[in-house]
Amino acid sequence: MLVATALLAHAAPACVAERPPREPGVITVSAEQQTTWVRNFNPFLQGTRWPTTAGIHEPLMVWSSTQARYVPWLATAADWDGPRTLRVTLRPGVRWSDGRPFGPRDVAFTFDLVHRAPGLDQRGVWGFLDRVEVAGPDTVVFHLKRPFVPGFHGIVGLPMVPEHVWKDVADPLRFTDPVPVGTGPFTEVVRFENQVYEIGRNPHYWGGPGRPGLTRLRMPVFPSNDQALLGLLTGDLDWAGNFVPAVDRLFVDKDPSHNHYWFPLVGNTVFLYLNTAKPPFDDVRLRRAFSQALDRDRIVDIAMLGTTRPTDGTALSDAFPTFRDPDVAKNAPWLPHDPAAAGAALDAAGYPLGEDGVRVGPDDAPLSYELTVVAGWSDWVRAAQLIKRDLEAVGVAVRVRTLDFSPWFEGLQTGRFDLTIGWSVDGPTPYPFYRGLMSAETRKPVGESAAQNWHRFASPEADRLLTAFESATDPDEQIRLAHALEAEFSASLPAIPLFPGPSWAVYSTRHATGFPSPDDPYAPAAPRPASENLLVLVNLAPAAPPEAAPR
Repeated sequence: MLVATALLAHAAPACVAERPPREPGVITVSAEQQTTWVRNFNPFLQGTRWPTTAGIHEPLMVWSSTQARYVPWLATAADWDGPRTLRVTLRPGVRWSDGRPFGPRDVAFTFDLVHRAPGLDQRGVWGFLDRVEVAGPDTVVFHLKRPFVPGFHGIVGLPMVPEHVWKDVADPLRFTDPVPVGTGPFTEVVRFENQVYEIGRNPHYWGGPGRPGLTRLRMPVFPSNDQALLGLLTGDLDWAGNFVPAVDRLFVDKDPSHNHYWFPLVGNTVFLYLNTAKPPFDDVRLRRAFSQALDRDRIVDIAMLGTTRPTDGTALSDAFPTFRDPDVAKNAPWLPHDPAAAGAALDAAGYPLGEDGVRVGPDDAPLSYELTVVAGWSDWVRAAQLIKRDLEAVGVAVRVRTLDFSPWFEGLQTGRFDLTIGWSVDGPTPYPFYRGLMSAETRKPVGESAAQNWHRFASPEADRLLTAFESATDPDEQIRLAHALEAEFSASLPAIPLFPGPSWAVYSTRHATGFPSPDDPYAPAAPRPASENLLVLVNLAPAAPPEAAPR
């Protein structure tokens, strides 16, 4: 397939030149890899269409991972009034896309909604909230049950919905919000078919004259990285969050004036998840041995084509440089590739080689497992094949199974898998990252859908440290606790980190300008569900039309 796309790349400029002019202000985006679209714009459910939480429903504030700061959004200020009270001041003059005013009652209603329907509370805000108070025409006060510093991120990051629409929704857990009403820059569903949908700009957007600069976002189905690359090369695709192999040669060199990319390592860390609800994956000795069997340098070089680096012992991405403990980062015993040590560790733990070369457990069951990965995610599929090779070299049989995203994600959330490759949780500090990996609060029984902790692991020591972090207001104390969490992660190894996930962004400025870049890193440039995509969507503008050739 890569050979085919490489051959196509040589003809791509001619293809672009022959295409008719496009309507100004319209760009085509690949933010999700699906085989068909399902109309779902409910901002509280998993698997909703982009840009539900990145352009339709907005939060009170936007966290920019590249700037490491909160950007005021629907709120102009959020200040602690004591350790258990957060006072939020709303931006004046904001309207919903149907023209109705946005106000504090909408904020209070949104939080009450996810309280009444706990399945919508993906951020877990009602684990620490006591009540929400409308305290004035532009003020909302959040009262916490206990001091909980990380709660700031959960509160200001929750997407807002209009009371006048959602109060009549009988079952918000099943509501797909097919005609969304939001405050974001793009709210109007202009077209929705199973292979393409289009979202037009909000006629009442509060962002000021000329914002958003674009008029419409167009999202055709691109089921795989290779098909997205094809779209980029033919000019059918302007902005993609896809892995592109040999991006300089295959894409940038075809039109250096317009074709660009940026892959900062601030994305979620990518893990090999072992379902610890199933023996023998609950055995830390086995998890450590599996990790030692993996050649991460080879995985990064071959599967990721050198676009990232192997993980360190903390498993943190480059979004957290001030929190990383260099000793834990360098000295994790499970980190170096050492197949001989991995085999010896499995022998010592009671997993000897069987007569057929496949190891067996204490119950005499063979160590033979299925490794699931999303079909079309070519980088992760290659990583899975390399993991299979590495584990089989130490006597573990692995079958790689590719699935469409929806069944893969359902299996991930419900804990119905052996091994899988997946992402992790991010945030302004390592607290949500380690909470999503090791907290008893995030561990769900197999069969129950989990928003994180898909591997079903809990550590009492991690819970103790996370609880201490929740009331830590001093930055130095937060760093000390983060270091302790990193040490506990390395000791218990709840999941096997592979590499920091690049924030994939490949884009053409032929039809739009204003994308983030290494020279202007105001946000990650990747189209993704995170609210920081709002920073990009309001900054994009139609490209100037090419000058006519002189007669």
